[in-house]
Amino acid sequence: MYFIDVQGTLISDADKSPIRGSIEFIDMLNVKKIPYMIITNNTKYASSDFYAYLKSLGFNFDFSSYLDPLMMLESNVAKESVAAYGTPEFLDVLIKMGFELNYKNPKTVLVSIKENFVNDEFAQMIDFLLGGASLVGMHETSIYAKNNKRYPGVGAILKMLEFATSSAYDVVGKPSVSFYKEALKMLQKQNDSAKFSDIAIISDDVKGDLGGAKEMGMKTIFVTSGKYKSADEIVPFLKPELRPDFVYADMKEILDKNKLESI
Repeated sequence: MYFIDVQGTLISDADKSPIRGSIEFIDMLNVKKIPYMIITNNTKYASSDFYAYLKSLGFNFDFSSYLDPLMMLESNVAKESVAAYGTPEFLDVLIKMGFELNYKNPKTVLVSIKENFVNDEFAQMIDFLLGGASLVGMHETSIYAKNNKRYPGVGAILKMLEFATSSAYDVVGKPSVSFYKEALKMLQKQNDSAKFSDIAIISDDVKGDLGGAKEMGMKTIFVTSGKYKSADEIVPFLKPELRPDFVYADMKEILDKNKLESI
C-alpha cells in the first residue's frame, strides 16, 4: 500500500507535466488493486480544482484517494483573525473558504509557500508572534523548487520563526501526525486492516515528508526527480534512523526495477 506525493514525484516542479512513469505507476496500482492515497501539499488551488488538474494530465484516481492540507485546514485553524502568508492564489482560496484575513492583531500566523518572501513580511510575522499569535504552517516542506531555483520551504521558515521568537508551531499538512492519520483513515476505506507499517510512502522531500513518515513506522522511498539533483546532496547528512529505505531516480525506475513486491 502506498502514500504518494505529487509535486516532484508525480509532476515536474518545472512545468507541472507528468514525470516519466508516474501515470503508468498509478495505472499499475489500479490494475493490481493495490490501495493508495495521493497526498500533496498543494495550497495554491482549491482541492477540487487541483484534483481536476491532475485528472486532466491523465492520472486516473478517485477524489476519495486524494488529500491535501486545505482539506484539513478548517479542523486545525479557526477562521477568524488570520494573518496568512503565501501566494496570491493561496490567499484567494482562504477567502473563498471563509477565512478572515487580519494583518493588525491576528490570532494566528498561517504560513504557506512562495518564492518571493521579503524581510518586511518576516518582521511582521515576528511582531505578531511576540504579541501572542499562534504559528501554523500549511505543511513542513524543507525546500521549495521553482524556476530551476531552490528556496527555503515552509518547514525552514517555521524553524526560523521558532528560533527567532521561541514560538512553537503546528503543521496542517505533511508530515504532521494528524495529516498522516487522516490519510490512513481514508486508505482504510480501501483496506480496513491497513496500518502505517503496511505503507510505503514515495516522495522527493526526504526531510519534510519521509522523515516524519519513517518515525510513524512507514517504509520510505526517496525519488530524486524533484527537489534534489541526487541523493548525495542530502541523504549522507541525515540522521541514520531517518535515511530513506529506498532511493530511485523517478517513478519509472521503480517500475523498471520491479521492486513493488519486495517493498
